[in-house]
Amino acid sequence: MKPIYKRVLIKVSGEALAGEKHFGLDPEMLASVAKEIKTISEMGVEVAIVVGGGNFWRGAHNGHMDRTRADHMGMLATVMNSLALADALESEKLTVRVQTAIEMREIAEQYIRNRATRHLEKGRITIFGCGTGNPFFTTDTAAALRAVEIDADVILLAKNVDAVYDKDPNKYSDAKKYSELTHSEVLAKDLKVIDSTAASMCKDNNVKIHVFGIKDPHNMVRAICGEKIGTIIY
Repeated sequence: MKPIYKRVLIKVSGEALAGEKHFGLDPEMLASVAKEIKTISEMGVEVAIVVGGGNFWRGAHNGHMDRTRADHMGMLATVMNSLALADALESEKLTVRVQTAIEMREIAEQYIRNRATRHLEKGRITIFGCGTGNPFFTTDTAAALRAVEIDADVILLAKNVDAVYDKDPNKYSDAKKYSELTHSEVLAKDLKVIDSTAASMCKDNNVKIHVFGIKDPHNMVRAICGEKIGTIIY
């Protein structure tokens, strides 16, 4: 199999890294994701990653707390996930850099676009933490923003659900699965695969999104090689 993309941005949800535990980090899931990313990197693909933080904290769902503070806590959750994934990748003998949108010099590099693209050109896996660094923006939006900034060919959206459906397939047996969608359809149908800000940014900048399930450890490679799994949004 040959990759059809040169540079990709992988968005991994925090919930996916929790595995069957549904909270915190599952070492087996981390190891599985790291092995798959190693395979992709060895195929010559440049890999950037944005990780969510929902396995530790979901700021938007804590209505009793000031939203800005809750979102800042969520950003810290993404840093924990970024460091854990970096450790798993380094265990696979990969060179990794973690960059954060909020400066924390003792832990990671500050996000600088030119430095990030240089890391990618040198074959280093680059992980972006802290979302956009701003409250009221999700890590979906961060993935869209970073993908545009680094000129990624596609966003690979690795989720617990294997594709985009018209409603929750875990609750409704008649949920309809989409193999292809346009960004406009995602917005018009109010599909919850990514938030509307991220969908609009991808639409405006012509960024393709490939949604697939993370539970099958080989889906990432299949998506990289252009197999028609999950849902493609263009």
